[in-house]
Amino acid sequence: MTRKVHVVGVGMIPFTKPGASGPYPAMGAMAARAALADAGIGYGLVAQAYAGYVYGDSTCGQAALYEVGMTGIPVVNVNNNCATGSTALFLARQAVASGAVECALALGFEQMVPGALKGACEDRPAPLARFVDAMNAHQGLDPAAPLAAQLFGGAARDYLREHGIRPDTFARISVKARQHAARNPMALLRKTVTLDEVMASPTVFFPLTRLQCCPPTCGAAAAVLCSADFARRHGLDQRVTIAAQAMTTDTAASFDSGDLRRLVGYGMAREAAARVYEEAGIGPEDLDVVELHDCFTANELISYEALGLTPEGTAERFILDGDNTYGGRIVTNPSGGLLSKGHPLGATGLAQCAELTWQLRGQAEQRQVEGARLALQHNLGLGGACVVTLYQAA
Repeated sequence: MTRKVHVVGVGMIPFTKPGASGPYPAMGAMAARAALADAGIGYGLVAQAYAGYVYGDSTCGQAALYEVGMTGIPVVNVNNNCATGSTALFLARQAVASGAVECALALGFEQMVPGALKGACEDRPAPLARFVDAMNAHQGLDPAAPLAAQLFGGAARDYLREHGIRPDTFARISVKARQHAARNPMALLRKTVTLDEVMASPTVFFPLTRLQCCPPTCGAAAAVLCSADFARRHGLDQRVTIAAQAMTTDTAASFDSGDLRRLVGYGMAREAAARVYEEAGIGPEDLDVVELHDCFTANELISYEALGLTPEGTAERFILDGDNTYGGRIVTNPSGGLLSKGHPLGATGLAQCAELTWQLRGQAEQRQVEGARLALQHNLGLGGACVVTLYQAA
């Protein structure tokens, strides 16, 4: 893939609690229209569309995009757990970079229900069965706790055992997330919280308290990608380019290491980030802003090290020194992240794309990272998939 790919339009709608949103076709159509309007083109110029969602029947993507236009283009439905949105982005970028199309749309949406995540089908093998078995062998299974919290909470426990950090270090990430979300009108949870409030919220699975877990959310986001030639022909904004991108899945080490950090994606993230840095010829020290997959505070902390933002074993110092926020080394999750902006599974990866595009254009208003030129996106799905994308400002 040698062709340059530009992000010429992004759009999203404010994220809401389950029950407070419109139906998924309406949400998806609104986000797609917003991205097209931001790009300044009509749907008729889009050659392919990739629509991501986790909870829904087949061809939900068509149901959403038919509200935008019925042009007969291929619409590909994508489901890759929490990495669904970035997988749609990955496929759209491949289509443009390879020369298969000149312009593609990536769309993600989710209409969720309250409560912890559950599988959709109980009459067949669960896709996470291998993960549950590995976790059970390592730390046991608590039938009273949500499965995802046990997996990521177990990863936190393994980090605690190795590095001896304070349990409230994880909680500081929630405090930071709410401070950032307070500046984001699209975020679900915009009220700031104190460290004491985070620690006093009910324990979900030690060391994770309720305010350290992302909430179920409804929402949608989209991006329009195109080639440089297409952008020039149509007079589109070429300021943001996808400089590098990599997608990984699990290796045997995820299950054989006896470390829940690897089971929840540390290895996938590290490998994807390494490929991106190599392809772009940069290092993590060159980054200005990062949107990473903070479904739980534990995952944000271990992702700092997986992405190379700080050396292994130094995440606590990275947090305590404020190097993960404004005035520090790298602003992480200026949007508020999954913890505070919300996590509509299919939309998350494209909401991250929208945030970083706004940052690189200088359009992020109160949460703008001054002088942002290089931005990294990390989106993870258990089961598993990880997509890391590097965006560059012209």
